[in-house]
Amino acid sequence: MLSKENLLNFAHKNHEPSWLTNLRVDAFEKINTLEYPKMQRFSYQDWPLIKKEDFAWHNQADFVLKTNENDLEKKGVILTDLFTASQNYPDLVQTSLASVIEKDEDKLTAYHYAYLNSGLFLYIPKNTILDEPITISLHPTQDPYISHILIVADTNSQVKFLEEIQNKEKQVQSVNLMVEILARPGSHVEFSSLDELDQETTLYFNRRAKIEKDAHVEWAIAFMNDSNTIGDLDSELIGEGSFADSKAIAVTTGKQKVGINNRVTNRGPHSTGLINQRGVLLENSRLIFNGIGQIVHGAHGSKADQQNRVLMMSDEAHGDANPLLLIDENDVIAAHAASVGPVDKVQMNYLMSRGIPYDQAQRLVIRGFLGAVLDAIPDKDVRHKMINILERKLIDGQTKRKEN
Repeated sequence: MLSKENLLNFAHKNHEPSWLTNLRVDAFEKINTLEYPKMQRFSYQDWPLIKKEDFAWHNQADFVLKTNENDLEKKGVILTDLFTASQNYPDLVQTSLASVIEKDEDKLTAYHYAYLNSGLFLYIPKNTILDEPITISLHPTQDPYISHILIVADTNSQVKFLEEIQNKEKQVQSVNLMVEILARPGSHVEFSSLDELDQETTLYFNRRAKIEKDAHVEWAIAFMNDSNTIGDLDSELIGEGSFADSKAIAVTTGKQKVGINNRVTNRGPHSTGLINQRGVLLENSRLIFNGIGQIVHGAHGSKADQQNRVLMMSDEAHGDANPLLLIDENDVIAAHAASVGPVDKVQMNYLMSRGIPYDQAQRLVIRGFLGAVLDAIPDKDVRHKMINILERKLIDGQTKRKEN
């Protein structure tokens, strides 16, 4: 079984500051007392998300930066691995880490904070505008791989952040990803991610933003994994006039199972929360989108709108799109839409009448269906890579359907 002695042993070997080790111990002591996070109509508790026995680990600076680091330093931007940041910028990191996603929310968050072994810290100073996106790539090597990205966008700052994650070496069975974004007043953060993990991996993710007065956070997440996947995408609109646009796409294949909660909570007055989820199911896969929009009492003048749409490309696949609105205030605008069904026949007939073969027409319709996220990726090379992955998955699915 997991032991505190083993945890402390490796924390000391990594020469961590005492406050980080204390955070680990506090989280560790909560693991067995907490429940797994809830996922409506989806069972995953038997997945290998938590190690049962002690294991070796070390703090790792494993991200590859594709942006000019000198340009960032000139503007006072801090970008380093989380463990170096905890030593060099303790005041910034200690007050921010676990402030958006608390260490004892559920069993998987407690496990994450106890054993996190990879991470990145990004701080954008006040009134700093970054014109070029910051692009990083992650390649998991430790098993389990437990990665934490902490972004602090100070007042009136602007940043576009793009991460790619893939396990080329195929030696990691469990991945636990967490992102915390602190969007200070008037800041603007665009966070994009291309997730591409293989079918031997199991993924848990928790990405959340705390959005203050007049701040904007936009998510564009592409789940292109072959892995079983479970997790939450969450925006907390705490400030007046705050804004969140949460876009996610998923393409599922084989016997893959994917469950995603996409949640936006309007707490500040005159805040706006948007959810747009699109999924494509191939073969025997299963996908559940839960869209949760909540306007709490006091958030008058706010708006919550969501779309959850799923395309079924196989009779054996199972998809759900579950919209939920929780409204505790009168002076608000709230709407939702959900659909589960096949590719639009009108669009197909139009393309085929122009001489485009059936399979190619189908792929074009699907690419347009997923366009909201594809177009939001700021890096042209990553965008093309995402389209190529999508094309490969769709061609494979079409080929296997014909074989059956």
